[in-house]
Parts: sequence; structure tokens; C-alpha cells
Amino acid sequence: MTFHSIYAHGFARVAACVTTSHVADPTANAKAVLAAANACHEQSVAVAVFPELCLSGYAIEDLVKQDPLLDAVERGIAGIVEGSAGLMPVLIVGAPLRFGHRIYNCAVVIHRGNVLGVVPKSYLPTYREFYEGRHFASGAGIAGETIAFGGLHAPFGIDLLFSAEDVPGLTIGVEICEDMWIPVTPSAELALAGASVLINLSGSPITIGRARSRALLCQSTSARCLAAYVYSAAGAGESTTDLAWDGQTSIYENGVLLAEGERFRQGGQITTADIDLDLLRQERALMGTFDDNRRQREAFYRKVTFALKPPSADIGFLRKIERFPFVPSDESLLEQDCYEAYNIQVAGLVQRMRATGTKRVVIGVSGGLDSTHALIVAAKAVDLLGLPRENILAYTMPGFATGSESKTHALALMQALHTSWQELDIRTTATQMLKDIGHPFGEGEKVYDVTFENVQAGLRTDYLFRLANHHGGIVIGTGDLSELALGWCTYGVGDQMAHYNVNAGVPKTLIQHLIRWVISSKQFSDDVNRTLGSILVAEISPELVPVEPGQKPQSTEASVGPYELQDFNLFYTLRFGMRPSKIAFMAQHAWKDVAKGEWPPAFPGDRRRAYDLAEIRRWLEVFLRRFFAFSQFKRSAMPNGPKVSAGGSLSPRGDWRAPSDSSAAAWLEDLERNVPN
Repeated sequence: MTFHSIYAHGFARVAACVTTSHVADPTANAKAVLAAANACHEQSVAVAVFPELCLSGYAIEDLVKQDPLLDAVERGIAGIVEGSAGLMPVLIVGAPLRFGHRIYNCAVVIHRGNVLGVVPKSYLPTYREFYEGRHFASGAGIAGETIAFGGLHAPFGIDLLFSAEDVPGLTIGVEICEDMWIPVTPSAELALAGASVLINLSGSPITIGRARSRALLCQSTSARCLAAYVYSAAGAGESTTDLAWDGQTSIYENGVLLAEGERFRQGGQITTADIDLDLLRQERALMGTFDDNRRQREAFYRKVTFALKPPSADIGFLRKIERFPFVPSDESLLEQDCYEAYNIQVAGLVQRMRATGTKRVVIGVSGGLDSTHALIVAAKAVDLLGLPRENILAYTMPGFATGSESKTHALALMQALHTSWQELDIRTTATQMLKDIGHPFGEGEKVYDVTFENVQAGLRTDYLFRLANHHGGIVIGTGDLSELALGWCTYGVGDQMAHYNVNAGVPKTLIQHLIRWVISSKQFSDDVNRTLGSILVAEISPELVPVEPGQKPQSTEASVGPYELQDFNLFYTLRFGMRPSKIAFMAQHAWKDVAKGEWPPAFPGDRRRAYDLAEIRRWLEVFLRRFFAFSQFKRSAMPNGPKVSAGGSLSPRGDWRAPSDSSAAAWLEDLERNVPN
């Protein structure tokens, strides 16, 4: 496998197919299925799903009992089997088949010239417009059987799983239409038995609102079963004697919609998506209750194996990858996320102040994004507690490199919020400390090393804690999740420490959107909002190292990497435990072209950047070294603060527990072995 192949990174391409139905004409339907199968092969699809009874047509009523039709169905299957010999996709086709004394509504699983198995429908709707009980027998309880038709023999029963021996994690479980509408579904049992890709072949005539119900069931099944769910319903060409059809197709993964097709399309369609088998495996391993549930419902399933023989070359990537996994590009989702995140932070601080009986909070305000956001969280918290804003004791503490713009922003914001505020210039005290410890700067030399920086950071925190003692308050931390991940904070008597950190669960890339939401939702007055808007456009800088006139100020991202890339790396490391090589592959597709893909609403055009694989690899290596080998000791002693994002937190009491003296060797080795330079 090359680095650029999706199959090298735990992905597999699946398709939900709808062919134009020919009522009671299995020969024509088989040709349509085979044509779609060839199209799927050209797209390197691993699994292609067709609608329920697509070989005969779903709405043919008593015609399904006619031997000529059933004979033609068997010939149609034989033709598909023969035509599939050179095709890659596993084809899952709906057909009525005779078995024993009855006719069954079946899913026929075909691959490379063989019938791998036949799964009968368990639950037959016989209510309202449905009358399947008149025509078919239920497959419920059938296991361990073999079916023979048209010279073909195959396993038959509801106890079948289909597993690729050369694509780890690709195990298919099949249910049919009504099977997903009941309380305890076959798909749940199949998932517990090991199926990662659940298939539903559906007839499902359309009525007002039914499409929403189908989507809800597909989404919830994929979420509960920690699986992919591929759905294909009958479409154009089906009999409209009493019903109509919309050909709905959708592909979900772990509760997330990956792709859906056009409804009411006149003609066939193929809806494709690349599903993440590694993600599903990781989720099941992480969520121990999934396996606990399996052991409560132990059942025997036959596993039919096959060799998919996927391509090793680059076949593209049919999957939306958010540039900012902590920040959805959908406007309504982002608004909801910001509403929840802000109120989680506020609620956390309100409860901490109530629990401790604290009436005052102490906060350092630099004029940067993090302290700005922490301050507006504190302002809302004291409002909810019925306390005056003067109970927020806000301090701006200029040092040797504090810019006039950031200081102006800090003063303007504190005043606009009507907090108690004060300017404490730390330069005299910092110079004295540097002199006392024998640092060259104390003797007038321009030496700007880590000691020089941390003396300033430590003094600011020291002042805040002593001010909290003096005024009977608590220190509000302002450092964010991204800084904790990278260890970009001064340990102990520094910005790593606080009495309560409202930003500890918020990634850097989300902060700016939270502030925008605070502005747009009018949480504060217009003069506050104007200042917030000005702060949003400033460059991120720790402002610890002086610069000569005309030089650019110290840049955080020049040291630790672009936060947009590092937050991408953090999300997939923390939330899913993905390999660095896979993260690099996904980052390349997310970030390689500014013009492709969606950006979060209101994201400034002049800040939209692209990264090539070399840059992605470079900064990923920095992330791995800092996250795994350097920063954990700071996180092991981090103060309390609420978890905000589903992407995870780094609290040693919450999502992330790790030794402070671990090695990054395994992650760096994966990067070195599998990501091209």
C-alpha cells in the first residue's frame, strides 16, 4: 500500500446503489445491477448495496409467487455472479428465493464470482400498506442452513457475517428494511457479533415524513452499534399502483452522516463514502460497555471470509474532513456548539463560586484571546450569581514586551465590562529577580532566554495568587486545551496554575468562534462587543520577548506550530487514538487546498492557509514530541476546570491519564516509517 491509498489507513469505500426498477422483469433488473456493480468497481468500492427485492421489483404483490418470475430471478442472480468474477465490490442484492416449502425475502451476498451467503428477512410488515406476510416466510430463527438454486449453493440464515481477510475491520452484517424498525434489531445482534458495516436493503414506499424517520433510525443504529450503516431504498420504476418511491440512500458512521443521495431521482444513482474502520474499532475498544453487552447476549454466527484485494494506489478520498475538527463548518452546528461551550464554562465557574462561598474572582487580562474569553465567562458568571461586576478583580500586567495594542485592548475591555481593574507593571520586580538570580539581563544584557520569559510569567501568576489571598477571591485560569496539549505554559507559579481554569477544556481554534458568538448573541453591551471584535483580529503572541522597531512580535505559532494543525493533531490523537501516519493522511486532504472544502462561518479570508505534506509532517513531529514526551507533567498537576468538547479533555481526573515520564518513540517511529518526507 502507498501512503496515499485510503486502504492503507483503515478506510473502506462503500456504496448505496439504486437502480431503475423494471416491474417483474428480473432479467432487466439484473443487467441494471451489474452495470452499477461495474461502475462501483471503477470507483474501487468495497461494498455495494442495492434495494430490497431489486431483482424482481418490490411492489409486485402475488406475482412474486409465480414460478416463471422466480426462475428468472435465479437466472438473474447467476448472471450477476458470473459478471462479478472480475469485480472488486461485495454486491448485496435483494431477491425473492425459494427455500424449503416457502418463499423468502432475501439479501444475496455476491463477490468475485461466488455467492458468499444468503440472508433472509426476519420481520415481515403486514400492516397498513404492507402485506409481506401473505407472500413470504420469516427468516427469524433460521441458522446453519444451506440454500441451493440455479446450480448455486450458499450458506443460508440470519447467522451470517461476511469478513474481508485482507482489510482489517471490514465485517459485514445484513438486515432488510423492516428489520431496523423494531425494538431489538438484527443489526444490534450483528454488531455485537463483530459486524462493523451494517447493511439495510429497503423497499420502503415514501409518505410524508418517512424519510426523516428512516434517517433517524439509520443514524441512531450507527451510533448505538458503533458501526457504519449503509441504507438503500427502492426508487424510480417501482409500481405506483398504490404507492410511490423516493430511492433514499444514506451512509452513516458512528452517528454521523457521511453521504446521502438525491431523493426522487429519475434513474439510478450510486452514493459513495469512505468509512473509517479504525475509528469504529477504536470506539468499541474504548467503550467497554459495548463488549459487556456482547457478553450478555452471546450468540453463534458463521463468519464467511473473502479476499477483497483492494487497490494499493491513490484512489482519492470520498470523505469530508473538517479542517477544524473542534469547530464545525456548518453554521447552525457551530452556533449550537458555541452556545453549549460558553454556558458549560459559565456554569462550571458559577458552581465553583457557590461551593466555595467565593464572592470575588481574580484574573489577569493580557488583551489576547484566551484571557479575553475567560474574562467574559467570569462576567456572565457573576451576573448569574447576582454579584456586581466590581467583584471581578482584573489586572493587566505589562512586561518587557507587552504591545501597546494588546494593553489598550485589555484596558478597554475591563472598563467596558465595569470590572474593578488595575495596571501592575511587573518590569521593576522582574528586573530585580533576574538580577538576584544572576541572570545577564539583570546586568543590562539583552539575553531573552526561557528564564527571562518565565520570570515574567511566574511573577504575573504570583501577583494574582497573592491578590486573591488579599481580597478573598479565587484566581481564574485562562490557558486553553491546545496550550496544555503542547505544554505551552509555565509550570507551577505560572499560567499553568489557577484556582479554577474555565478555558482548560477549550481548544485554541474554538476560542475565536466563542468570542464571535458572544458578540452575535449580544451577551454584552455594544462597547464590549466593539472591543471583542478588535481583539479577534490581533496576532497570537506571548509578548515575553522584546522586539526592535519594525520587527514582528514574538509568535507562538512559530515555536509550537500553527494551532489549526496542532488542534487537528490533538483531536484525532485524544479522541480516537489514531496513528500519526493516518492523521497526516487526513490532514493532507483537509488542508492541501484553500479553495476546497468548507471553512467555519466568519473565518477571515486573509487567515485561510494551505499546508503541504512536508509542513504537516514537520509540525506533527513537533506535536508528538511535545504531547507524549514533554508536557504530561504539567497536565498531571493541572487545576480543576470543566470538560467542554466531545473531542476530550486533558484532565488527569478525566479523559486523559498518562505517565509524566513516557516516551514518544512508538509514535515517532510510525511517523518515520509511514509518512513520506
